[in-house]
Amino acid sequence: MKTKRLTMAQALVRFLDNQYVEVDGTEKKFVKGIFAIFGHGNVLGLGQALEQDSGQLSIHQGRNEQGMAHAATGFARQSLRHQIFACTSSVGPGAANMITAAATATADRIPLLLLPGDVYATRQPDPALQQIEQPHDLSISTNDAFRTVSKYWDRISRPEQLMSACVSAMRVLTDPAETGAVTLSLPQDVQGEAYDYPEYFFQKRVYRIERRPATTAMLDDAMALILRKRKPLIICGGGVKYSEAGAALQAFAERYQIPFAETQAGKGTLVSSHPLNVGGIGETGTIAANLLAQEADLVIGVGTRYTDFTTSSKWIFQHPDVTFLNINVSRFDAFKLDGLTVVADARLALQDLSTHARLADYRAGWDNRVAQVRRTLLAEIERVYQVEYSGEDFIPEIDDHLNRKRVFAEFNALTQSFLTQSRVLGVVNNGIDRDAVIVAASGSLPGDLQRIWRTTGTNGYHVEYGYSCMGYEVNAALGVKMAQPEREVYVMVGDGSFMMLHSELVTTIQEGLKINVMLFDNMTNGCINNLQMEHGMDSFFTEFRFRDGQKNRLNGGLVPVDYAAIAAAYGCKSYRVTTLEQLHFALEDAKRQTVSTLLDIKVLPKTMIHKYLSWWRVGGAQVSDSERIQAVDRMLREHIAEARQY
Repeated sequence: MKTKRLTMAQALVRFLDNQYVEVDGTEKKFVKGIFAIFGHGNVLGLGQALEQDSGQLSIHQGRNEQGMAHAATGFARQSLRHQIFACTSSVGPGAANMITAAATATADRIPLLLLPGDVYATRQPDPALQQIEQPHDLSISTNDAFRTVSKYWDRISRPEQLMSACVSAMRVLTDPAETGAVTLSLPQDVQGEAYDYPEYFFQKRVYRIERRPATTAMLDDAMALILRKRKPLIICGGGVKYSEAGAALQAFAERYQIPFAETQAGKGTLVSSHPLNVGGIGETGTIAANLLAQEADLVIGVGTRYTDFTTSSKWIFQHPDVTFLNINVSRFDAFKLDGLTVVADARLALQDLSTHARLADYRAGWDNRVAQVRRTLLAEIERVYQVEYSGEDFIPEIDDHLNRKRVFAEFNALTQSFLTQSRVLGVVNNGIDRDAVIVAASGSLPGDLQRIWRTTGTNGYHVEYGYSCMGYEVNAALGVKMAQPEREVYVMVGDGSFMMLHSELVTTIQEGLKINVMLFDNMTNGCINNLQMEHGMDSFFTEFRFRDGQKNRLNGGLVPVDYAAIAAAYGCKSYRVTTLEQLHFALEDAKRQTVSTLLDIKVLPKTMIHKYLSWWRVGGAQVSDSERIQAVDRMLREHIAEARQY
């Protein structure tokens, strides 16, 4: 047996450089490269290996471990999970910073390979710098925290263990049903240890991402169920996008005249203008989709994991005989809502159902109802895209509690802006190129985007909402741009999320990878401010205010921040936007720039778009001195009684 004497880290690099995937007969290198922040736990091991011979792997320097891991996730997601970046960090805090990104990738079913340094396997220098000691278990390190957020976790405590660990890692990373974060913990001493690795460990490996067909019995059951129903509604989930099943879903919907709604992950698979597309569904859904959801007697969930936002906490489907047909490559997701399961690739299953003779004469019984709700939706989009502030537009019984009139005046005095969030979104939606990609993740913006954003291009809607991770936006946009450098990338981010994490904005300057940051500054964590106030509370530590001397209160003035100045200091072209004229100019001028841009858009608080016929179960106090909170508790109990229990 021929062998090659290498350090464990050198063997890992060589292995990663020879991994490929094959999708529908097309072969592609699976590991594009590595994001790295070097510290004492990885610089002399994996760092040395990469310096000596990184092969065809592309190496990139991160600014924050969580940020670079979000960039890797954004890259993999935009690449439809067919190509990834790995991420390496030092031990301790460097590794811990990646835990949030690991959770995000796993929640969203996105392949992410993490290679954190670890404490010494020999334990000779224990406790090493940045090592956590647990008296009851000396084998525990920071990296054990990755176990709960990884789909596969391993610790390479001997150099020969690398081989089986790498094969297992690739099995998970390339499995559409099981993919997510994979963590290989690399003790810093073992990284540099030598071993005679067999040459066949470094051979080229090609993992076929197979399309699993539905069984005949599954298809027969699905067809029998469809034939019994008059008003089916399709939910297009992220699995449709990753399966590249858009054309198959369109053919299926058109043949049987079945309307389709979209999850956050599924939105953008088909353009918004399609006559059967009724838009986002659930808590952040459109008026059209949520009306049909309440009337549907069959819900055909394709590639969706049915989060509580999609189902409005299992409340939105109100038909007494509603049944669920779940087409999903994941058996776990296919069983949700006690539905009829078709465990299969979305494209193959939809194609089989579209061409089967038993359904030849079937047509859904919606008649002109779909066209009717779509007209309502289009009119509503046009309305909210034109909403402007007027000093007369206040409802006393609502605004006395929300303090909207006072906050508007205060905000305007600081910014001289009366821009509304929905109006700005309309201008951006109409002003960017049709093939541009938008990126968002948290706060009120994903809700607004799912309700009213009109998609026009393929794979141009990149919204992370499975984990709703603040700080994903700017950093993931770097990965999106790396995946598709020919497209303009626009980040939709609130001020709170921008402050949470935007480290890789600097990396976009370093790498010459231009992104455009649309920063909506309302001096508030507005989504949660609305949530607490709509549920009976007063504004409590969700607005960005100075302390006025009262204990446990921030009741002073709003805290102004010049985000344009921050971005300019990084090397971005930045704009301060307080009027529609400035917004139009900045959007057009940003297109001409070659460096990343940031539009510091001052938008009035509380001007996001409110929900349409939905309900979301959030924890509320069952005991309170507030009559408003007591009323919310009563409403909660009523809705729970109407919702499905499992």
